[in-house]
Amino acid sequence: MHVLVLGGTTEARRLAEFLVTTDALPGVRVTSSLAGRVARPKLPPGEVRVGGFGGAEGMADWIRAHGVSAVIDATHPFARTISFSAASAAAAAHVPLLALRRPGWVPSEGDRWHTAGSLEEAAQVLPGLGRQVFLTTGRMGLAAFAGLDPLWFLVRSVDAPEAPFPLHMEVLLDRGPFTLEGERELIRRHRVDVLVTKDSGGEATAPKLTAAREAGIPVVVVRRPPAPEGVPVAADPEEAVAWLRGLRT
Repeated sequence: MHVLVLGGTTEARRLAEFLVTTDALPGVRVTSSLAGRVARPKLPPGEVRVGGFGGAEGMADWIRAHGVSAVIDATHPFARTISFSAASAAAAAHVPLLALRRPGWVPSEGDRWHTAGSLEEAAQVLPGLGRQVFLTTGRMGLAAFAGLDPLWFLVRSVDAPEAPFPLHMEVLLDRGPFTLEGERELIRRHRVDVLVTKDSGGEATAPKLTAAREAGIPVVVVRRPPAPEGVPVAADPEEAVAWLRGLRT
């Protein structure tokens, strides 16, 4: 069995580690595919390819050429293009596809969440919520906030952001997981009065939500984009392994 894992997430690395370093599925071959957008990604064990496929048709060709038995889409919940390409490619190559998606966040008592359908929509509501913004939506898409000159932004990302970006900002290059104490200190030191985040889910970046709740500040949560219909979903790597086992029976 040759499994293609479309990765770049914590769950993708955990899945590759489990398949490569244990006897959960003896004889399985794992190739992790990374988009190459991060300068120094954490490489998973097993075979690794970096870069795009050239769309759905290119991915289907790669699947056929390399004898892939199954595809697991473990990309970021907001990586909409690659997820739809994977669905089309798997159908064209006649191989099963599973989406490995961490559950989204759920508000708790005391949270002051404002949901938005896009980064642009999030930018529209910001001026009415605060002036010191903790922006944790990644280095791409900052153009949506570029015109908010009266506001100040603390922008956190793994790599340096690309212009256009907000006029008044400080960049914090860091990679999760983040601690609750660390998030509390960032909010306090920078006098943050509003947080903007994508509904990425997972535990690695969730402490910022707790810190915001404790500080009593509003949070703008960008909803996840639509996902391909008809693709089975696993909530964690263990469920993905169980799905792979089922393909062998």
